[in-house]
Amino acid sequence: MHCPYCHNADSRVVDTRIADDGASIRRRRECTACKRRFTTLETSLFQVVKRSGVIEPFSRDKVVNGVRRACQGRPVSEQDLALLAQQVEETLRASGVSIVSSEEVGKAILPYLSDLDQIAYLRFASVYRGFKTLDDFEAAIAELRGRQDVPDPAPAQDAVPAGESKAPGARQARRRPRRTAAAPEEPTLLDG
Repeated sequence: MHCPYCHNADSRVVDTRIADDGASIRRRRECTACKRRFTTLETSLFQVVKRSGVIEPFSRDKVVNGVRRACQGRPVSEQDLALLAQQVEETLRASGVSIVSSEEVGKAILPYLSDLDQIAYLRFASVYRGFKTLDDFEAAIAELRGRQDVPDPAPAQDAVPAGESKAPGARQARRRPRRTAAAPEEPTLLDG
């Protein structure tokens, strides 16, 4: 690393710290020639190829802004959006490639958004996938319903004969049917 003061090519690392939630490393360096200190910030190169062919650095803010529009009016907090953007970035970085397409970014957003809010998912997917008909929406809804966990059946309770309790000394609560007070009949206009 070249010294920004004397342009010497040799420097030594004095301190290293993780920054930006692990996305970069901050190093404090000292020039071996002039003994002045400076800071460097090292990040891995991670870029997105847009549909137009333009290549730009990946931005969590762009992910958040795109998803925020789909979540408008929904009970989704800014913290939820920030976490979603972090999860998307981690998923894409885990793929091991340094350049991804904007389509891959959109695909990476969908599963996290469906877990966060299904209505926002449908909104985002309708734009991202280019829904043209109601059939497209119905297919996406069917896909969401297929992902939903089937609730566990209620645990079977042991049959206990009437008058006996499961635990010694425990009182058995009996349900009584509700009684409704009979409303007094009021005369109507048809009554003579």
